[in-house]
Amino acid sequence: MEAEGMDAAVWVSFPSGERRRAALGTVIESLADGMGPLEGPLVAVKVSNELLPLSARIEIDAALEPVTIAQSEGVMIYRRSLAFLLAMAARDVFPGKNLVVGHSLGNSYYYTLGRGEDSGPEQTPEAETAWEAEREPALGEADVGRLERRMREIAAEDRPISAGYLAYAEAAGIFERSGQRDTLLLLERRNGAKVRVNRCGDYVNLYVEPLAPRTGILAAFALMPYREGFLLRFPGRGLEMEPFTDSPRIFEVYREYKKWGRIVGVHSAGDLNRLVAERKIRDFIRMAEAFQARKLSDVAARIYEKRRDVKAVLIAGPSSSGKTTTAKRLAVELMVMGMEPIAISLDDYYVGTALTPLDEEGKPDYEALEALDIPFLNGQLLDLFRGREVTLPAYDFKTGTRREGGGRTLRMGRRSVLILEGIHGLNDNLTPEIERALKFKLYVSALTQLNLDDHNRIPTSDNRLLRRMVRDYQFRGAGAVKTIQMWPNVQRGEWKHIFTHQDSADAAFNSALDYELSVLKFYAEPLLHTVKPNQSEYTEASRLLAFLENFAPIPPQYVPGQSILREFIGDSDFKY
Repeated sequence: MEAEGMDAAVWVSFPSGERRRAALGTVIESLADGMGPLEGPLVAVKVSNELLPLSARIEIDAALEPVTIAQSEGVMIYRRSLAFLLAMAARDVFPGKNLVVGHSLGNSYYYTLGRGEDSGPEQTPEAETAWEAEREPALGEADVGRLERRMREIAAEDRPISAGYLAYAEAAGIFERSGQRDTLLLLERRNGAKVRVNRCGDYVNLYVEPLAPRTGILAAFALMPYREGFLLRFPGRGLEMEPFTDSPRIFEVYREYKKWGRIVGVHSAGDLNRLVAERKIRDFIRMAEAFQARKLSDVAARIYEKRRDVKAVLIAGPSSSGKTTTAKRLAVELMVMGMEPIAISLDDYYVGTALTPLDEEGKPDYEALEALDIPFLNGQLLDLFRGREVTLPAYDFKTGTRREGGGRTLRMGRRSVLILEGIHGLNDNLTPEIERALKFKLYVSALTQLNLDDHNRIPTSDNRLLRRMVRDYQFRGAGAVKTIQMWPNVQRGEWKHIFTHQDSADAAFNSALDYELSVLKFYAEPLLHTVKPNQSEYTEASRLLAFLENFAPIPPQYVPGQSILREFIGDSDFKY
């Protein structure tokens, strides 16, 4: 490119080391030839570590890095783009109906149509009964088939998808005419003269994150009738569709919380923001905490019903799901019922650094099941169940060694029940010598029922990442960069050790609180602002900052002392 004399030009750097001069305002997609050989279709570009759509323009000197569907960011872009394609098709096939995204279920998103399972506040039992009577009937295979065929038609047309801006009034008018109430509520948090949107032909939706540049890329997907709605199924990394794996227990937990959100009139970020603006948020916090406490009391009641058999409660869940506080609060509930809970830390059964198995990089894999002394643990559990006195071990993380007989001395009584919390709690290979009837397995996760709006869901992993980021800074002296760096490894461990066992649980407990993102915003935003554009972690930091802009802040002093949220922000009534 001959550009030395070019007016208003910028320097663009490519992964190969090539540098070019380009005119100010050059569309990124026109520079795709410099990206080099790619593994899979190009769906977005990092511009100085900021993730942008290919329709964006270069405004400053920048380093470009391609994003394909073979990368984690590309996988998420593909999924969001499929959701956008589905919304377009639903408008054509079911005009006047409201498409509402629910939650994830494996490699799928659950949707409802019509009034939708999540649409509109229903704040009285009478209104709830009316909703049940007026709800659209479940979609059948024929309806779902029509919808999928329309999606494939639009994909085959290879329509361009672009990001741009509309005047505030124009955007609000479009969303109002299309019945996107929750999107209008999000706009109440904004007062800019323009609103960023994604556009494909005459279809417009709110911009949340980048989408694929063309519908022709979106060939790998499937629709499947499920319960009252249907699933949008998508591939994992790459374009290979995997067999569907159902998670009925997790679905029912989501369903119950979605129903509760509908009853109290808070099922989107905009609903929550309105409560903050109207100074009604403290009452909602009390309701959310009371509802969660009731669900934990229900779990305790199920354990109590089996008290003649159950000797150990095994608690597991992904990172930052609030397992520790859940265990402490569950112990209180059990004590109210006359039981004597005894907490045992699985950390004390580590075999020690010298015997810990190594991961793929040759580093100690402390998350491997083999990092625990399974025979020793099972032996002590059996001794306790037989009424014998046992002295627990104590693990020293500084030296990486275990001292047998260095912990507490215990003996179980008639009303005693052990509580063991750890990532392998649901895996029967942790306690192979313990009869199944003696164990009650509890799965804990932060399954937020809130959506941003009807078409944009809130990933539960984002909720947990923000929890962990705040906790790492508050109690471990780690900044946002370190938490973001380690998060992919954390997620890989969750899929390997936790999620595959979640449906074997006797009960599932949802630790998410619908108001918590507005509290975490208070702590997380300053941490995320410390991540700079010249750091690779800036991609994730800037994405999370844009996500948090959708929430009005809630003062942390509103959070009760025994709340699970206190495990992450501090000042809990419990000791850790």
